[in-house]
Amino acid sequence: MISSSNKLIAITGSSGFIGRQLIKALYKNDLKLLVRSVDYSNPVKQIKCDLNSLDIPFSCFSDVSTVFHLAGVAHDMRDASKNKHFYHKANVDATVRLAKLAVKSGVKRFIFISSVKAGGNPGFKMCASEKNQGDPEGIYGDTKREAELKLLEIGRESSMHVSIVRPSLVYGPNAKGNLQLMLSGIKKGWFPPLPEIGNKRSMIHVDDLVRVILLTADDDRANGEIFIATDGTPHSSREIYNAMCSALGKSIPKWSVPKFLFDIASLINPRIKYKLNKLLGDECYSSAKLEALGFKAQKTLKDMNETNF
Repeated sequence: MISSSNKLIAITGSSGFIGRQLIKALYKNDLKLLVRSVDYSNPVKQIKCDLNSLDIPFSCFSDVSTVFHLAGVAHDMRDASKNKHFYHKANVDATVRLAKLAVKSGVKRFIFISSVKAGGNPGFKMCASEKNQGDPEGIYGDTKREAELKLLEIGRESSMHVSIVRPSLVYGPNAKGNLQLMLSGIKKGWFPPLPEIGNKRSMIHVDDLVRVILLTADDDRANGEIFIATDGTPHSSREIYNAMCSALGKSIPKWSVPKFLFDIASLINPRIKYKLNKLLGDECYSSAKLEALGFKAQKTLKDMNETNF
């Protein structure tokens, strides 16, 4: 168990949205952070390690029992095809090198934070499980999936426990990306009230995701497995909009922009169509496999008003 380990726990991506929350949950443990630049004001042990250039010290996992690998190139809405080599180097090559070094260093458990993009967009209004493996979404999904497969192979060929977590859309304090953009738009008054079209989108609060990460590290049944992480309840885009209004203390509009206006806008430009599909489309995933380990989300969209976006 992590809580009783007298060895170090190594974390990559500790300065990110999820990483910061993971550190808070592990504050009673001895930690070693693999960082691009050392923060000398931080009392936690740090090792300079630039994954983008594959500059990884051989000693970085000395006396480490568990590795949580969160670092990587995040999903980017811009054209990633121009940076294919960069994505592969950061998301695949660095991950494989870390895992092989972990095996050589005697690390017992290696937890990789991947993405639902590695399994592709389920579509057809179904909530996809880990068994519904489609084509990964974009270069980001491709590289995450390739890293998953290579990690599982490394795990099978060694005695190291390897678990993979695929988070759905993560919300919580200081969330970034599209959620932050949407919240900012609502706050400033330019984001339109969305229509209720009954679409299904999966999400998970960052606190619950951290609980998932720790569970898959502790439970031997998680060895060699991939787990999708959601709060167990699909949400429509309008429900997310309403929750954000409540979080901001704003009254929820009783009207909405008709769906056909969004449809017309999507015909104007392929980029607009892509963004509207991301906003109003279905991205629903099942976390039944994770729930079979005993996981149950403690946060819902109703708790969004307790977060400080």
